[in-house]
Amino acid sequence: MQKVLIIGATSAMAQETAKLFAQLGDVLFLAARNEEKVQAVAGDLQVRGAKQVDYMVLDLNNFERHEALIDKAIQTLNGLDIVLMAHGTLGDQTNSQNSVDVTLQELNTNMMSYISLLTIIANRFEAQKKGTIAVISSVAGERGRQSNYVYGTAKSAVTTFTQGLRGRLSRSNVTVITIKPGFVDTPMTAHVKKGALFISAEKAGKIIFQAIQKKKEVVYVPWFWWGIMAIIKLIPEPIFKRLTF
Repeated sequence: MQKVLIIGATSAMAQETAKLFAQLGDVLFLAARNEEKVQAVAGDLQVRGAKQVDYMVLDLNNFERHEALIDKAIQTLNGLDIVLMAHGTLGDQTNSQNSVDVTLQELNTNMMSYISLLTIIANRFEAQKKGTIAVISSVAGERGRQSNYVYGTAKSAVTTFTQGLRGRLSRSNVTVITIKPGFVDTPMTAHVKKGALFISAEKAGKIIFQAIQKKKEVVYVPWFWWGIMAIIKLIPEPIFKRLTF
């Protein structure tokens, strides 16, 4: 029986991943900012077989509550084996570039809150000499595209931070998984025109769950984004700067 903390538990990919933990009879602690939604998710997971589901409601941009979140999860579950971090926003690039405040809000949500939580979790897992940390980053962090470079900046930082943690914690039997989704059909991408590269949140959740169970290190969701991003990273800068995708 695994003891699992899911941060951003009401996100579509997190919910689909959590369903698979529930089917194993694992115990879960959920963190989200909307109490009505997280209650509904908790109830669904219990019906699906989770032995225990508890939750905490908080705004993850309130960094001062991060320590309390981790403490409550460990106390409630009597330990912690796995953490999945899945919160975030896909802000509007134009709004961000026109406002310092909006830009900083996006960076706080998608980057700084991750770094704060990861620092706390890493120290706890390093002390107990075991654990798995799975972090949803994005292929958007692979290269700064003019259409979403604020979001991409945040995800690039998260990817780099988890890479460093992976090296540090490998000596303590702690696995750090960087998850890089491409286009996933979720409420966060509802405004984006869907194409052949999109996959369902259910399929993404299965890939994430399998990566956690197998303790992989870097996972593209789905796998073919590795090749796509390899090509994009090879585009010369004079050409790349003209691309508007």
